[in-house]
Amino acid sequence: MARIPLDLPSTPLNRVLRWYSRRTYGKVLDPLMAYARHRRVLFAASRFELSLARWNKLDPGLKDLAVLASAVAIGCSWCTDFGYWASRNHGVPHEKLQDVPRWRDSDVYTPLERDVLEYAEAMSATPPAVGDGLVERLRGRLGDAALVELTMMVAVENQRSRFNSALGLSTQGFKDNCDIPARPLRP
Repeated sequence: MARIPLDLPSTPLNRVLRWYSRRTYGKVLDPLMAYARHRRVLFAASRFELSLARWNKLDPGLKDLAVLASAVAIGCSWCTDFGYWASRNHGVPHEKLQDVPRWRDSDVYTPLERDVLEYAEAMSATPPAVGDGLVERLRGRLGDAALVELTMMVAVENQRSRFNSALGLSTQGFKDNCDIPARPLRP
């Protein structure tokens, strides 16, 4: 249950936010309503998210896997639910998304995808546990610009997941009966 009220007064801005969210996502996003509690946070976060959507140095499928792996590692059910839905809409196969929590034991990923998943998980640890060898492999396969974009996307998902988790925002049913656990499965 949300730790902050999400039922905002019906101001012109809040009506526009609700309309845009329903039109774009099919429902009103809880994080958006939480942001709307502080107008400057809302505007800053919205501008930043719109900017992120235009980044294009990293393959979109790799980006989706990294974002979802970060959400799973942190344990944000809202981000895992929404991330699955968004990734499916971007064409990422169900099998790859379903296996994110157990990527080490799955045979559906390419070596590059495995490195991206490892990187997202290592970046999401507290403290981060990224090794030099992993960065060099990614840099060699992706190039500097895509590696920087990957790093920023994982960092952004860490921010989103921690914001949503701290405010108690949980799944909104973007993926009905979500079969991705909030935490990675450990042996």
